[in-house]
Amino acid sequence: MLNRVILMGRITHDLELKQTQSGVSVLSFSIAVDRGYVRQGEERQTDFINCVAWRQRAEFINNYFAKGRMIAIEGSLQTRTYDDKNGVKHYVSEVVVDNVSFTGEPKQQSTTTSSTFSTPAQNTSVNSDSSNESIAIGDIDDFEVVISDDGVPF
Repeated sequence: MLNRVILMGRITHDLELKQTQSGVSVLSFSIAVDRGYVRQGEERQTDFINCVAWRQRAEFINNYFAKGRMIAIEGSLQTRTYDDKNGVKHYVSEVVVDNVSFTGEPKQQSTTTSSTFSTPAQNTSVNSDSSNESIAIGDIDDFEVVISDDGVPF
């Protein structure tokens, strides 16, 4: 069986990193994804996709992304149900984020628009709770756009 979701869109609201009672970081957010087609005479349609990230991925997204910023995610689609305080059952579908990527969108230079982006000033290393892997997190300026496709084997 296969359950993989790959999306690229803009974060729709301010991010709020939370902690579970056991201290695990969790970040729930949604992204706006434009549909790939437009019917003649109509405006482009947009889907709003709920996402959830855990642990280091949640902290990474919270540190490097903000409302309005383009983000690329990969994960799996999961559904769950819960009963609210009135006993009404709710169904939720969300993408559980496994990987996150920058999209190559230029860093915002001016603070005159409604969204501002910031990055941590120093490099840090985050150890994974679930394995021995570590994730190095550096400044966003450490990344460079590669335009040439010389040497690509395909």
